[in-house]
Amino acid sequence: MAVYQTEKEIKEVVENFESCVTGKDDFGHRGHLTVAVWYLQNSTADQAFEKMRSGLLRFLDHHAIGRAPYSDQLTMSWMNLVQSVIKQTDPNLSLVEVTNIVLERLEHSRIVFEEDHQGCVKEVVQKDQTEIQSK
Repeated sequence: MAVYQTEKEIKEVVENFESCVTGKDDFGHRGHLTVAVWYLQNSTADQAFEKMRSGLLRFLDHHAIGRAPYSDQLTMSWMNLVQSVIKQTDPNLSLVEVTNIVLERLEHSRIVFEEDHQGCVKEVVQKDQTEIQSK
C-alpha cells in the first residue's frame, strides 16, 4: 500500500524536518528515506548529501541529542542506496510514485558495517535479517 498520495505530503515531511518541527522521536527511517528521495530528486547527488548531512546535524543539535549518532559514512551509504533504487525506476514516474517505491524496497532494510578477518570494512545491506547487497 502506498504511504504517500500527494507531493504535498512529502514536502511537508521535508519542511518539518528542515525546520525541526518534527519531534525527535517522530523522525524515523521512513522520514529519513522520504527526505533523501526529495533531495536526490531536486538536487545533484553531492548537493543532496550535503543537504541531508546539514539537516541531520541541525536536527540533532536542535533536539539536544548530540552528534554522536551521526555518521557521514552511514549517511552516504543510504544516499547511494536510495539513488540506486531511484535509478531503477521509470524516469517518467512522479515523485510520489518514486518515493513509495523507495519506501517499499528500503523501509525495512538496514546498513551494517562488518570487518573481515583482514581488517577490511564492508558495507552490508540487510532486509528483514537477510543480506541483500554487499560492497
